[in-house]
Amino acid sequence: MTTYVTLASFTDQGIRNVKESPDRLEAFKAMAEKLGIAIKSVHYTAGAYDIVTVVEGPDDEVLTSALLKLNSLGNVRTQTMRAFSLEEMKAIIGRMP
Repeated sequence: MTTYVTLASFTDQGIRNVKESPDRLEAFKAMAEKLGIAIKSVHYTAGAYDIVTVVEGPDDEVLTSALLKLNSLGNVRTQTMRAFSLEEMKAIIGRMP
């Protein structure tokens, strides 16, 4: 499984309906699980981003599909980064010429 960190910001619509955010999160978790995506952690944050999630997915295409659906609902906009474990980073560095 591939690990990703997603940073989410509420849109105007999302912040207007912020009280529904926990329910929307549960709906996203259910959708993600059906696609084989494991939600490892979710944190509501104060600062430049409103929500930070760590997920594991089978591949980029599956995760992108889930995030496109999430973004299309209009409550958040996301930025996602591929994350590497210490072991993965050691292997990557080991491939350097």
